[in-house]
Amino acid sequence: MTNAVSTKGMVTSPHALASECGAKILNAGGTAVEAAIATSAALYVTYPHFCGLGGDTLMLIADHKGKVQAVSGIGQAASNTTGYETHIPVRGARSALTSAGALAALENAWLIGKDHMDGQKTWSSLWEPALELAFGGYPVSESERFWLSFRESERRTLKNVFTNFCTGNVLPNVGALRRRKDLGNTLLAIANRGARDFYEGELAFQLAKGLEKAGSPLGAQDLANTRARTEQPIAIDYRDGVLMSLPPPSQGMSTLQIMGILNNVDFSNLPQGGVDHFNWMVEAVKLAFIDRKQYLADSESVEIPLKKLLSKDYLFQQAQQIHPNQARDWPHTHQSGDTVYVATADAMGNAVSVLATVYYDWGSGVMVGDTGILWHNRGAAFSTQAQHPNALAPGKRPMHTLNPGMYLKNNKPNILFGTQGADGQPQTLAAILTRLIDYEMDPYAALSAPRFLLGKTFSDSTDNLKIEKDIAADTVEALQARGHALSFLEAHSPLMGHSGAIVVNTDTGEMIGTHDPRSDGLAIGI
Repeated sequence: MTNAVSTKGMVTSPHALASECGAKILNAGGTAVEAAIATSAALYVTYPHFCGLGGDTLMLIADHKGKVQAVSGIGQAASNTTGYETHIPVRGARSALTSAGALAALENAWLIGKDHMDGQKTWSSLWEPALELAFGGYPVSESERFWLSFRESERRTLKNVFTNFCTGNVLPNVGALRRRKDLGNTLLAIANRGARDFYEGELAFQLAKGLEKAGSPLGAQDLANTRARTEQPIAIDYRDGVLMSLPPPSQGMSTLQIMGILNNVDFSNLPQGGVDHFNWMVEAVKLAFIDRKQYLADSESVEIPLKKLLSKDYLFQQAQQIHPNQARDWPHTHQSGDTVYVATADAMGNAVSVLATVYYDWGSGVMVGDTGILWHNRGAAFSTQAQHPNALAPGKRPMHTLNPGMYLKNNKPNILFGTQGADGQPQTLAAILTRLIDYEMDPYAALSAPRFLLGKTFSDSTDNLKIEKDIAADTVEALQARGHALSFLEAHSPLMGHSGAIVVNTDTGEMIGTHDPRSDGLAIGI
């Protein structure tokens, strides 16, 4: 896996076959939005452990005229939240607590493409590549096999998952052919009858019936009430460009805060991957996460002082709180999650940055009826503290870890970026963006380099600083000397998340892209 290069169009995603589906649309004259929809649909088939129709999707969409729009496909809490006052489960039917906004987001994106990009592809045509994979079959990925194996101790909790994705008690081999007829039939219904069928039509009736039978609190009216929001992105200046992300309840504000703090640091004399580079990033993450815990929630339900939190003065003050030679003590609440990142760009100057998710790997673990849809467990991100901004309430959207981003220069998309990893998303993005912007590394080098993760993970219940073992030994010693409590993950560990990036030269239009070597992904230039 290396960088792909093109001037005509590009797709990157965590699964090579999904990237091929998007590239097929671009080759046929499709726009970046149309390619993003086809790629996402293919990932719903080939990467079921990380994304699907039963999850959420967030997007940034830039048209060739310089307009950037945010699409938030976030499902809202059920109208009946009785019984969740003290505990929200993370698996099982009771964790299937929020509706799914993924398909509503794709529909909004398709309409934006038609209105602002002269998109000509029909809705149904964009689902054809995914239908071929669902009915014709595809090889089981290394990532799917890894996460089935990783969750073997949870077979009873994830009974639906192991029944549907294993043969008896036997895990599938990497490369084994898998067909998904049930999901294929669902995709066919969506292609033929449109996105709203998922929320208000025949398919919605099936879903409501299946969710009720499983024991989820979601009902038909909850599905019908689901809408994606198209809204203004949030932004900060960084060096000679502008960083953009999604507004709350996305944690995009956290990524922008981290980068806004780092904008006060001159990295020109600080070696990439050295102790100062890592120390500044980690300490900026801590400050941003303190604000996230205090403020981040559904902005339609609570008031968030976003203007202040992203102001240059406030971020300068935050930077002054960081001791360059001493780590801040760190306890923090763990947010788990798994996601897929997709980016697309076309020769006309349109670009799309997408994250899709079922929250935890394998989501709630509930397969809904015979639809082939695995429902997410994003409702587990709510707080049970009644006075907390992110407290669970009927119809409310939960705090969301997804935050795909763009970096603009001269009002044109220069970098499309995003990553899987819940709490790790802003952290990984800090590493990638400083490498791409400050150290001018190429995308593959930036994504391949060693990364860090502050806080609890699937494999480590402590709040220490996880680093990959290929970080230089002198950097490790220096971090420990500054008070960072370290533990180690293997180089290119899957627990560090799957990232993607496309860098577009705003003068020549040349695109350079890659996907994380920790994934099964591929960037394809047409």
